[in-house]
Amino acid sequence: MSNNMNSFIGCESNYKNAGIVLYGIPFDNTTSFRPGTRFGSNAIRNESYGLEEYSVYQDSRLSDYAIHDAGDLECPFGDTSGSLSIIEKFSKKVVKDGKIPVALGGEHLVSYACIIPIAQKYPDLAVIHFDAHTDLRDDYLKQKFSHATVMRRISEIVKDKNIYQFGIRSGEKEEFDFAEAHTNMHKYDLEGLRGMLKKLKGIPVYFSLDLDVLDPSVFSGTGTPEPGGVSFKELHNAVLALKELNIVGADIVELSPHYDISGASTAAACKITREILLAIGGNINE
Repeated sequence: MSNNMNSFIGCESNYKNAGIVLYGIPFDNTTSFRPGTRFGSNAIRNESYGLEEYSVYQDSRLSDYAIHDAGDLECPFGDTSGSLSIIEKFSKKVVKDGKIPVALGGEHLVSYACIIPIAQKYPDLAVIHFDAHTDLRDDYLKQKFSHATVMRRISEIVKDKNIYQFGIRSGEKEEFDFAEAHTNMHKYDLEGLRGMLKKLKGIPVYFSLDLDVLDPSVFSGTGTPEPGGVSFKELHNAVLALKELNIVGADIVELSPHYDISGASTAAACKITREILLAIGGNINE
């Protein structure tokens, strides 16, 4: 795992010394509306050089922490089960080596494979899920593994009620019924997050960010835009609040860069990726 020529700004540690491992997952096999998230991770890396590695919000630089960018995994196009196995295997290595994995999608199904080794290591793992969509269908088009079923599958590998969902504003009625019984869902926005922080203090947490939680007026570069979302400032403030938690893994998914030729969506993805990495890095160093 040598350094890449093309890496996210400031993530230049070698793998051995890294506390955080960033990696890309160019996978969108189950995308049901507008494909293209396979191009998300590469776009985020390329456009990260429009950022400073220093965050004035957190008064720290990415190079203050040992972060390794491992590049993109090679996911066989059209082979969902094979791709999930590759993702799980890589995540398992990172977790076994005592490092924190942070994945750049890719579609949201990748979160399932990313989480499996982390849930095995931490039986009390909690999952914080920001998204426009419930992602709680039991199957979609007769497929159990889909971007529309990912949180349902994750609910089967973490304890009941250990998924905390925010920003949800779209889904089937059956999904909301399932959430009522099995997850902690906060509809429409990110309100209620701060009240949850005390409850999760000290518990290992995985953070899954579907960028379509943002309103399409802010973030149009995604496959399933859903009006009524949060502002970038709301999302950014929520990420800063997560610094209080023990984040043991994360993913940032569902950027389809070519649907926003202005580049604003990719810029938003880059900035929030920087802030997530810094929030995790700060906790490692405490």
